[in-house]
Amino acid sequence: MLLQSGKASPSSVKRRDFQSRRVHFIAQNVPLLLALLILVCTLLLYAILFYINQRRFPANFEITSIVNNSLPLALAAVGQTMVVLTGGIDLSVGGMIDLANSLAAINMQNNPSSVVEWSVLILLVGAAGGLLNGLFVVVGRLQPILVTLATLSIFQGLAIRVLPAPGGAVPPAFTTALTNPAAPTGLVPLALLIALWLLFRRTPLGVGIFTIGNDEQAARANGVPVLTTKLGAYVLGGILAALAGLFLAATSTSGDATSGNVFTLTSIAATVLGGVSLAGGRGSAMGSIAGAFVLTTLINVLFFAHVDPLYQSFYQGLFLILAVVISSLVGLYFRRRK
Repeated sequence: MLLQSGKASPSSVKRRDFQSRRVHFIAQNVPLLLALLILVCTLLLYAILFYINQRRFPANFEITSIVNNSLPLALAAVGQTMVVLTGGIDLSVGGMIDLANSLAAINMQNNPSSVVEWSVLILLVGAAGGLLNGLFVVVGRLQPILVTLATLSIFQGLAIRVLPAPGGAVPPAFTTALTNPAAPTGLVPLALLIALWLLFRRTPLGVGIFTIGNDEQAARANGVPVLTTKLGAYVLGGILAALAGLFLAATSTSGDATSGNVFTLTSIAATVLGGVSLAGGRGSAMGSIAGAFVLTTLINVLFFAHVDPLYQSFYQGLFLILAVVISSLVGLYFRRRK
């Protein structure tokens, strides 16, 4: 509706402005919004298939199982996100999880002081492993994929040295504190992780990680400390991988020097599914967390869909490709509408 002067009415201007802001917001957050939508759809599909098979909807036990099984992957994916946002990649995640898991299972005694001391020590081991990766990549100027592939083998070898055969145990109180099997209390550390991410991305280190991923030369020209920022990203990635190992030990209640191997690729898959660009500079840890929950829930979906276990990997890969392609096409559509 136009006024007699030929100018648009205030209401139409506000409406167009609102639509423009909405399109801009969607265009900027398409990967995250799609990751959340995929998560909701996956959970709904799981609930429907569960009801068809069990004649009831998932209850406390099933919800708790999904949360507890997703947490180690969610933590590993967030650690992977830190590195990927700088334009790198960390293939040593699985090895660090192996090492952390083995150390916890062998050394934690059934008393609070032992649990706290070894938890802190294991996180420091994760930080040292991340720092080692960062030094080779940033100072040594080596390719991240080669460095972290080498340290993956080193960490796996150390894990096997610590725990040659599956065994050991973690205190029951440790399991209850991190992944209570009786209730989905794992949502508490998950909420804390999301809150810390929202705070982190506004810190100088968080802003620097995004800036470097977008354009490292421009970041250096604008005074971003590239060396220390990249080192910080790798150190945080190592700490979160070690934390994932602690949560894995709490979930399994014992240790296995090979149980973390699968997280090397699944952490990357969750990151990509969550909309984080492997080129760096774009993405959100919240999307990676959603991707981790999707991948974990997808296993249950395939099980209740009576898919032969031999073909589950095929369908997981197909699902991941379709999700990434759809995300790219939707993102392109909204960017053209901006």
